[in-house]
Amino acid sequence: MDNSRKYLLNFKGCNFERTLVDMKILEKLDDFEIRDDDVFVITYPKSGTVWTQQILSLIYFEGHRNRTEKWDTLDRVPFLEYNIRNVDIENRPSPRLFASHLPYYLAPKSLKNNKAKIIYVYRNPKDVLISFFHFSNMVVKLEASNTLENFMEKFLDGKVMGSLWFDHIRGWYEHKNDFNILFMMYEDMKKDLRSSILKISSFLEKDLSEEEVDAIVRQATFENMKFIPQANYNSILSNEIGTRHNEGAFLRKGAVLWFTVAKLLTVPLSPCPLGEISRASIVPPSYTEISKIKLI
Repeated sequence: MDNSRKYLLNFKGCNFERTLVDMKILEKLDDFEIRDDDVFVITYPKSGTVWTQQILSLIYFEGHRNRTEKWDTLDRVPFLEYNIRNVDIENRPSPRLFASHLPYYLAPKSLKNNKAKIIYVYRNPKDVLISFFHFSNMVVKLEASNTLENFMEKFLDGKVMGSLWFDHIRGWYEHKNDFNILFMMYEDMKKDLRSSILKISSFLEKDLSEEEVDAIVRQATFENMKFIPQANYNSILSNEIGTRHNEGAFLRKGAVLWFTVAKLLTVPLSPCPLGEISRASIVPPSYTEISKIKLI
């Protein structure tokens, strides 16, 4: 039985979580005024959003780096369309930092050909699939799936928050020349966090000392973020969104499973180049093959 409509709201071809999305903001996005120093973290769900929110918070705010200020990353870098804390989005002081899962065609019109910066983080679809499966089963606002196979069917049909992974990432890439955008691969960030932080800070034109970079790297590892309440969303998930059970956490392992599952899926052993993304990027394995995948 398809219960997707109970959990999802479709707005102009994109699925949003029905009860958390701010429709007033969505309906006025075309006219949302962009400032030159605005910064957006844009991702498909479960692709490193919270991680990058933490990195931006550490880059921009000294009080976040030295732990003298106890602001949540959600307050430092609020979601544009999921304004669950009713932030005055438009009148925030500059520089305004935002997170979003918006597809390219719903982005504010004035974001195009603007100095405002976008950091688009993308992650291979197999790892997104596994993470999304666990997340959907934990969060009461999303439809749970009994098996990975059932969730994969929804994922491939775009009947999940964010709709199709393929459309989201390809849309932003094919329209990259319309925006001031930096693409970051999740797997590269995991492999060399320090170099990734330096690349992001350079794009943002933020001159950081070696000591500041060391502090950012230290506090932006998944291992450390799990123990930083302001960064890991655990309290937000439990107290403001709601969970079905107390097992697991918003930040699980952030693992890269590409090499673990690649031989079960008809793809190369390295993440697909952005220019080659297609539905062939992820072909569903059989139920027997799925059962062999370790869901870490």
